[in-house]
Amino acid sequence: METVWIQSLPNYVEQTVTIHGWVHQKRSSGKILFLQLRDGTGFIQGVVAKDEISEEMFDVVNSLTQETSLYVTGVVRADERAPSGVELSIINVDVVHLTHDYPITPKAHGVDFLMDHRHLWIRAPRQRAILKIRAEIIKAIRAFLDSHDFTQVDPPILTPSSCEGTTNLFHTKYFDEDAYLTQSGQLYMESAAMALGRVYSFGPTFRAEKSKTRRHLIEFWMIEPEMAFVTHEESIQIQEALIQAIVSHVLSTCKLELHTLGRDLTKLQKVLEPFARITYDEAITFLQQTGQEITWGEDFGSPHETAIAEHFDRPVFVEKYPASIKAFYMKPDPTREEVVLCADLLAPEGYGEIIGGSQRIDDADLLQERFSQHDLSESDYAWYLDLRRYGSVPHSGFGLGLERTVAWICGLEHVRETITFPRLLYRLYP
Repeated sequence: METVWIQSLPNYVEQTVTIHGWVHQKRSSGKILFLQLRDGTGFIQGVVAKDEISEEMFDVVNSLTQETSLYVTGVVRADERAPSGVELSIINVDVVHLTHDYPITPKAHGVDFLMDHRHLWIRAPRQRAILKIRAEIIKAIRAFLDSHDFTQVDPPILTPSSCEGTTNLFHTKYFDEDAYLTQSGQLYMESAAMALGRVYSFGPTFRAEKSKTRRHLIEFWMIEPEMAFVTHEESIQIQEALIQAIVSHVLSTCKLELHTLGRDLTKLQKVLEPFARITYDEAITFLQQTGQEITWGEDFGSPHETAIAEHFDRPVFVEKYPASIKAFYMKPDPTREEVVLCADLLAPEGYGEIIGGSQRIDDADLLQERFSQHDLSESDYAWYLDLRRYGSVPHSGFGLGLERTVAWICGLEHVRETITFPRLLYRLYP
């Protein structure tokens, strides 16, 4: 008999089917055994009644242990109490591998223990739900960008210099030359935008920051669109539409996963265009009025971002930061040179910045000035300057941090659960 995925079982009510998977949990109620079964697509309860199968088969089922792999044949029954609306009346079990002493039991475990066993922890319903939502977020991002005339381009991971001139770089040797793991593909994507119009990259980025906050990973994934002939204002509109599309897709495709996580859906349902928007100046005034100690010209920390975000019921753009605290490539506001045409998008509920974007400098002379001001080697960035020498145009771009976006949409306390194998300050294993 052909095997059926658990997620498809509601289509087979009153039919006999075979599934394959693993035993997640088992419990007994006298002459009835209950198996929680999983196959990667979902979970289903299997029920074994002693008076409905042979004594030998009942003993086989009774001997099953957590994470034993098996084939299960049974009749799909409607059950309104089940999350999927069905359960399985088991007729037969074929054991593939009987597991002994599985280390992650239903009892509570500490975070370090679970992280040491991350390769097994991802089998848990909560972790599976998070990874499923992550996959759907990626699918939604690609669908949106692909349908809006963006072309995917893959920038290098090994680079000769930093995108933003910072020191938080992972250094390596490229034969006899110095090289670094990329912090961002942005500069390369600007080049690609001059060839293809609208482009995006999706790949890993690396920050050698000795940070232990709940918002930071050492290795994380970024989606970085760059757009020729697009202004700062137009870029913000694209970002709004993208975020709304992501949240809408997750709400429609991940109901069971969001339920597993206990996510408050009403907060996600409020993520509708247009988003709130304030200037950096307005944000400083607001923070000072609410008792925060910050002066104009300082960058925001997590408490500042949280205070701003909590003032709104949907994502909020903070735009036009001082040039002194932003990257060298950001275009100054023509009406006020000390601020730049940029915006950070802060997620609701204290999840911080999920997008950073700006209009890029398109004037070669001004870019050369920025090289000098930021102590950047002009020879290292000569190719980047060429983009302003040969057919320069107004252009904008932004970077979306995938893990923070997953944490926000899932309602997670820490980003370590948003990726299969997180790389943290003191964790390179497993």
